[in-house]
Amino acid sequence: MAEELVQFLADLKEPEALAFVEKSLAEGTDPASLLDQAKKGMTLVGQRFADGEYFIPSLIFSGEILKGIIQRLEPHLKKSGEAEEKLGKIVVGTVAGDIHDIGKNLVVFMLDVNGFEVTDLGIDVPVDKFVDAIKETGSTVVGLSGFLTLAYDSMKETIDAIEKTGLRDKVKIMIGGGQIDDDVKVFTGADAYGRDAMDAVKLAKGWIGG
Repeated sequence: MAEELVQFLADLKEPEALAFVEKSLAEGTDPASLLDQAKKGMTLVGQRFADGEYFIPSLIFSGEILKGIIQRLEPHLKKSGEAEEKLGKIVVGTVAGDIHDIGKNLVVFMLDVNGFEVTDLGIDVPVDKFVDAIKETGSTVVGLSGFLTLAYDSMKETIDAIEKTGLRDKVKIMIGGGQIDDDVKVFTGADAYGRDAMDAVKLAKGWIGG
C-alpha cells in the first residue's frame, strides 16, 4: 500500500522510504500516486513541527528524504508525461540592511521541496532588486525576511516601492523573522507574517494552491 510511504516519511525513516519507492516502481506502481503520498507525509511532518514534536533539524531531514524520493520518481514521471509542474513562483530575500539568512534559507528550502519555484535574492537586498525580480519572474508571492528591528523599515519601503510600480495588486507579500507580529505586518503593509518555514509554505499554498 502506498499509504506506507506517508508513514515512513512522517517518521523520518529514510532507508525504508527510499526502498519502498524503488520496490513500488519496480512493481509498476503509478509514480504520481507515490509523489502524492510523499507530499502527504510532508504535511504530517509539518504538523508535528507545528505541535512541537519535531524541530528544525527534523524539518530539514524530511526535506532531504523528499528530495531523494523525487530524484527516484522524476525519470518515471517524465516517461509517463506526468512530470511535476511547479505550483507557482515566489521571490524571497532578506531586506536591505539585514544580513541574517538562516531563517530565510530554511524558508527557501521548504518552499522548494514543497513544489514552488523560488528565486532567492540573498541578503541585504535593495528595494529595486525585489521589484525587478517580480517583473522578471512573474512571481505572485513575495517573501521578505529580516531579523533586526531596522528591517521593518526596509520591509515597508520595499512594499511601498512594489505598490508605486503598480505590482502590489498582483502579488501577495509575506514577512518573517525576529520578533515580527501582527503590528509589524500592519506597519509594513504585508498581507501576512509567518513564524517559521512551515507557515511560509502554508501561506504560499493558500495563495497559490497546491
